[in-house]
Amino acid sequence: MRVVVVGATGNHGSSVVRRLARDEQIQSIVGVSRRKPSLDVPKTTWVQRDISKDSLDEVFAGADAVVHLAWLIQPGRDERITHATNVEGSTRVFEAAARAGVGALVYASSIGAYSRGPKDRRVDESWPTEGTPTSFYGRHKAAVERTLDAFEVAHPEMRVVRLRPGLVFKAEAAEEVRRLFVGPFLPRALVRRDLIPIVPDVDRLVFQAVHTEDLADAYRLAVVRPEARGTYNVAADPVLDPAKLAEVLGARRVPVPAAVLRAGAAVSFKLRLQPTEPGWLDMGLNVPVMDVSRIQRELGWEPKRSASDALLELMDAMRRGEGLKGSPQLDPATSGPGRVREFLTGVGQTSK
Repeated sequence: MRVVVVGATGNHGSSVVRRLARDEQIQSIVGVSRRKPSLDVPKTTWVQRDISKDSLDEVFAGADAVVHLAWLIQPGRDERITHATNVEGSTRVFEAAARAGVGALVYASSIGAYSRGPKDRRVDESWPTEGTPTSFYGRHKAAVERTLDAFEVAHPEMRVVRLRPGLVFKAEAAEEVRRLFVGPFLPRALVRRDLIPIVPDVDRLVFQAVHTEDLADAYRLAVVRPEARGTYNVAADPVLDPAKLAEVLGARRVPVPAAVLRAGAAVSFKLRLQPTEPGWLDMGLNVPVMDVSRIQRELGWEPKRSASDALLELMDAMRRGEGLKGSPQLDPATSGPGRVREFLTGVGQTSK
């Protein structure tokens, strides 16, 4: 098989490319990224393209499958830029895949596409996907779901797979996560379990996570298994709620009203102290707990790492300043220059 991975150097893509390279069924991989990496991955050639404006027809020609992972989380303060990549760029990827006659399209959806749902029981892939209105990420994921609905009707000859993972963590993504969600003001030395004395006990602060390497295997299965079709939720146990977080971190729970937490997030975002707009909190409190039994039953996917282990691995790596050398997004060498750029352009204003 010849597989093209769009968005091949970030948290998801860097693991997906390497996992595909280890599969004997994959003969060649084309990794597409806005900035060309210096990563050396077997069977893989790198192509520099911006899906919001560059042609993809030549890149997709002769591909058996396209895996679409490209997505912008920053700049959170300029939705014109994120929409151009996330929504319009995704449409361009889908249309180029159809023109090239690609046999399979695997798309990185998200738990963030889901409408408000229960936290005390699990929902399957049929739960509505209208997103969270106050979150640009949720709105964009929901918009692409509607685009892909129409695309599947128009192109029944193509096998389409959507993966909807929870939060995705690995040590190699530590610098990117710090930059995208935390900002430049948090000293690394403070990212330690023993320095987190409390966990806010917020109603509906319940979320799911998966290690990136385990998610990468789900993408591999979606590519190589011809029976893989439709949508699959992807997450590891345990579900992370305030009680579990307190246990994992050795902290104690302190009741905090959700409104107070959101007000704090809104103020810190407005003052440019951190890059995460408050819609992210709204989305976290809104999304349901997912049932992942379909991908386990139909594709045999099983995570090798727990959700809590993935979270702790990320935290420890953030404290140590780790990342993936050679990736424009993940390389720890970008930490110093990146922080300077964050200050100069305004926290949450730049996509790099």
